[in-house]
Amino acid sequence: MTPTEGPSPTGSDAGRARQPKAGAEPVGEGRTAEEEATTGGQGAQASGEDLPGSGRRGDTVAAVVRQWRAVHPGLDTGPMEIIGRINRCAALLQQAEDAPLRRAGLSRPEFDLLGALRRTGHELTPGDLARETFSSGAAVTKRLKQLTERGLVERRGDTRDRRVVHLRLTDAGRDLVDAILPVQLAYETAVLSGVDGPEQGELAALLGELLSQLEGRLGALRA
Repeated sequence: MTPTEGPSPTGSDAGRARQPKAGAEPVGEGRTAEEEATTGGQGAQASGEDLPGSGRRGDTVAAVVRQWRAVHPGLDTGPMEIIGRINRCAALLQQAEDAPLRRAGLSRPEFDLLGALRRTGHELTPGDLARETFSSGAAVTKRLKQLTERGLVERRGDTRDRRVVHLRLTDAGRDLVDAILPVQLAYETAVLSGVDGPEQGELAALLGELLSQLEGRLGALRA
């Protein structure tokens, strides 16, 4: 995977875009702007024109925003410019996969389970792992079965309640996590190499603030 240029997290004019040019094509019929931004749909390619809030050059989301403003000039597209870019970055990272994990025969969700058992330093139940990794119970059960068959995780029944299962890393599982983690961090450093160090810190802080708010309020927004 090669680093992709993302939007700069700094700048007083972040989140605004230039007024659209006449004749801009609308996004694909029946698709949301976020879907266009994530998949890079037809007609959503960046023009290469510098735009406020879009990094060093116009990105895919900037093009989508211009198109929506041509269709609905009165709409505030600010949220789209943030959420669309987050979705696009996540989609690109997921499509590229993680090279060190792939070489070890692991998926990112599987490594997250192993990492949770390693960093917490004690046994966890499947429910604990689901909460730690933001996964469904069914997905955790399937992944644990595969990891157990590979000899990376072992199960222990609860002495008081047979319905409860406790999980821990085997020696092989712990050694694998400890071997992969430095390589994976180096890989992620390369992915982010196009963003300056101070900007990475600002971006991490902004994303942390957003995540904290969403974790506290998203349930209420869904209601």
